[in-house]
Amino acid sequence: MTMANARMSGGSAHGAHDHHGAQGRHPAQAAALQVSDYFVRIGCDPLTEAFERRSFSPPWRGSRPVDTEDVDAVFKRIFATPRQETAVAYVHVPFCQTRCLFCGFFQNAWRPEAGAAYVDDLLAELAIRSTTALVSSAPIDAVYIGGGTPSALAADDLVRLVEGLRHHLPLTSDCEITLEGRAFGFDLAKAAKVADVGVTRMSIGVQTFSTEVRRRLGRKLSGPEVQSFLTDLVALGRTAVVCDLIYGLPGHDGAEWCRDIEIVDQIGIDGVTLYALNTFPGGPLASAIEKGKLSPPATPGEQARAYADAVERLAALGWLQVSQSHLVRSVREFNRYNAAIKRGVTCLPFGAGAGGQAHGYRWRNVIEIAQRREMIAQHREPVEALALVPPDHAAHAMIAAGLEAGRLDLVAIEALRPGFRVAVAPLLANWAAAGLGELSGDGFKPNHAGAFWIGNLTSGLSAGLQSATQAESNACCGSV
Repeated sequence: MTMANARMSGGSAHGAHDHHGAQGRHPAQAAALQVSDYFVRIGCDPLTEAFERRSFSPPWRGSRPVDTEDVDAVFKRIFATPRQETAVAYVHVPFCQTRCLFCGFFQNAWRPEAGAAYVDDLLAELAIRSTTALVSSAPIDAVYIGGGTPSALAADDLVRLVEGLRHHLPLTSDCEITLEGRAFGFDLAKAAKVADVGVTRMSIGVQTFSTEVRRRLGRKLSGPEVQSFLTDLVALGRTAVVCDLIYGLPGHDGAEWCRDIEIVDQIGIDGVTLYALNTFPGGPLASAIEKGKLSPPATPGEQARAYADAVERLAALGWLQVSQSHLVRSVREFNRYNAAIKRGVTCLPFGAGAGGQAHGYRWRNVIEIAQRREMIAQHREPVEALALVPPDHAAHAMIAAGLEAGRLDLVAIEALRPGFRVAVAPLLANWAAAGLGELSGDGFKPNHAGAFWIGNLTSGLSAGLQSATQAESNACCGSV
């Protein structure tokens, strides 16, 4: 699994599988958020001390699960309803070649003999869903093939999959098709074959080029081997090439992090995503640290310095920061899928464990492959966690997308949730005074410090949404 699975999590590596993969179950009731909980002490170092820890504000907070007996009927209604807007699609390949310590979402060990049958499942699903109004009624301009490790599939199976996507889905002529993968088990011949059938972007999970750290995390290839593969992939010249790096890894010092940034620049790739390590309680990484097998990871303050340093170094080298965690340096890299997901657009999910959203609902495909096949054979919808999104979902998405892109549009959010500006005015003034960003007219622009704490800022503004909603509700009750 590479880092695309974290991109709704505020920049923490594998913070959530919100739009694909093992999407977390939707809580029936959201815990009340208080705006005052997100005020920052004036005079502290905003980059390293604004908050004690990074928080995550999931877009599904406050979703209302659909009753089990209604799931099939509601799901059929969702797919029978046309859409007007352009959508994206996510295809999940739930197999991993190794279980990496930093990843909290390992599901199935990769077995070569499982690949062809799984692609058969995907093609059958695409054929069935392609006839529905939801899928066929409007264009799709980005497809993400993620996992797991999709690049582990045999070249012929990947070709079949991509050809199936192009045959069954209403893709735009310039549709971005991303293949997620890792250098291990991926070669230039396979890369060329998938490019031939329409893959336009390859996202490679690197994490670090430090061989010592890679070995401790369970990665197979050395740093130089990964660097060589990426260099050759760029030289192939067939697709955009992006990779991801994690800062805050155990035993990964500042000098190694600087070296990682230098290597990324030297390789000539089109884009890089920077993620903070997220340690899952009870997960393999946390267990290894607790047992003394690994040194403790970086503190939030140390992570903040690593993040800001990397962004500043890359900017000085001519890279353009297009989101909180993603930087580009070529016109070949659009990052279209990830930007669309932040905006809360319709996402059509395919494959075991893929998560999607449409027409005010979110859901996840059943992740157990055998169970999924059994449900399909029984003519049951192979979905779980189907839920109505929160009433303020659109406003929440606008907050997340605005912070991610570097400017919060207060007027647009106010139009969706009247009272929002009043609710968050003291908070934004505090953040500006504390050094997390700049209030400019009808917008708020986070700086490097604010960008690092993006999850906390999103949570604070979400609390403002709740406050505005409650104020409106109280006003309505008072007028009765």
